[in-house]
Amino acid sequence: MASSSQMLKGVLEGCLLAVISKGETYGYEMIERLGTFGLTMVSEGSIYPVLLRMQKEGFVSTAMRPSPNGPRRKYYSLTPEGRTELESFKARWKELSTGVDLLMEREGEHHEAIKEK
Repeated sequence: MASSSQMLKGVLEGCLLAVISKGETYGYEMIERLGTFGLTMVSEGSIYPVLLRMQKEGFVSTAMRPSPNGPRRKYYSLTPEGRTELESFKARWKELSTGVDLLMEREGEHHEAIKEK
């Protein structure tokens, strides 16, 4: 059975697009924001390859900005293509999660019916 972190890899891009859609942000801040939604298994090592790929695909743009304490930070912003991809992800996620939810509910009903026999 896949662990939560393995399952998250498949949806991490959509989650990052959603975080970035709220405003310009940098890597560590994204991890903190994901953590507030219970996605605590996300590490810096897991998001940077995804961010790089999203940058190459034109979904995010970057800018180096001074940090109040320490070296400059790379901030990420959503591009128009990124907004389109986020909306597409939301539609795909809704379809997938609805199907999985229905399957789990009906599978539970099926097992209950078998127990009653």
